[in-house]
Amino acid sequence: MEAIVLAGGFGTRLSHIVSDVPKPMALVNGKPFLVYILNHLKEYNFKKVVLAVGYKSDSIKNYFKNSYKDMEIIYSDEDTPLGTGGAIKKALQKCNANSILITNGDTFFDVNLAGMKTFHNIHNGCITIAVKTMYHYDRYGSVIVKDNKVIKFIEKKETEQGIINAGMYYINKQIFCDINNECFSFEKMILESLKYDIYAFESNGYFIDIGIPEDYYRAQKDFANER
Repeated sequence: MEAIVLAGGFGTRLSHIVSDVPKPMALVNGKPFLVYILNHLKEYNFKKVVLAVGYKSDSIKNYFKNSYKDMEIIYSDEDTPLGTGGAIKKALQKCNANSILITNGDTFFDVNLAGMKTFHNIHNGCITIAVKTMYHYDRYGSVIVKDNKVIKFIEKKETEQGIINAGMYYINKQIFCDINNECFSFEKMILESLKYDIYAFESNGYFIDIGIPEDYYRAQKDFANER
């Protein structure tokens, strides 16, 4: 199996804490956060990971080089920011499989990736999103799901209870064939357009996004016993 990790983030909201490396390389208990993401992929026997890199990419390349725990590591470089959609589109050129896992380099979601892949294949949709029920949040947009299918996306707002898009997807790469843009938002142009069949795979697994200082500090405790 193959995965793309979007690892080009600037980490603006963490800049006063982590200023010399891209956000996925922020240290969590002495290890880059990206290590925990790759360890999760390794648990499910991923063989190749494409790291979509940009900002201060040398720190990622020097650390992981061309392999990690027998997984092949390949780099897709952004000379200028391409947006999430542009980054995925460019990284897909390095992939051979038709169905690819996409995940963010600053979030960790303990999803059963084998179960998610089976779900994706059974429903034969273009995109499967990993989603999670959350309470009392305002950092994330919500999704409305009916019969396992996403029917609406809701903008970020204060929400008592809802289902969030956790930023992890299985996609069929053919959906990018008709997109000529080089720089675009995957969320706006593809997901929120609802032009494609999008299914939701719900998990109650552990989830964290280290994009703000509070959660970055929480990660230090949560991953304290990880090796």
